[in-house]
Amino acid sequence: MGDVFKALADPTRRKILDELTERDGQTLFEICSRLAMKHQLASSRQAISQHLDVLEAAGLVVVHREGRYKFHHLDRSPLERIADRWLRHGKEDQ
Repeated sequence: MGDVFKALADPTRRKILDELTERDGQTLFEICSRLAMKHQLASSRQAISQHLDVLEAAGLVVVHREGRYKFHHLDRSPLERIADRWLRHGKEDQ
């Protein structure tokens, strides 16, 4: 769970997750383009790729390959487990 919090601590990674929430299954090029256009983030493709690696290691992004393209998909399950941890606990006390 610590990896999830570390991944979410960075504002660029949160913007990447926002973009995947809005349009799932993007390539690195698409993510970089959207971040530049919508958020004026001029990070290099290498920097965004490293952010995606952190998100993937935390289980927040799943990658699938088609030919030479890699598509990035949001996996909400780590976030749901975190939310459930506190939401379920609060209901048990009532």
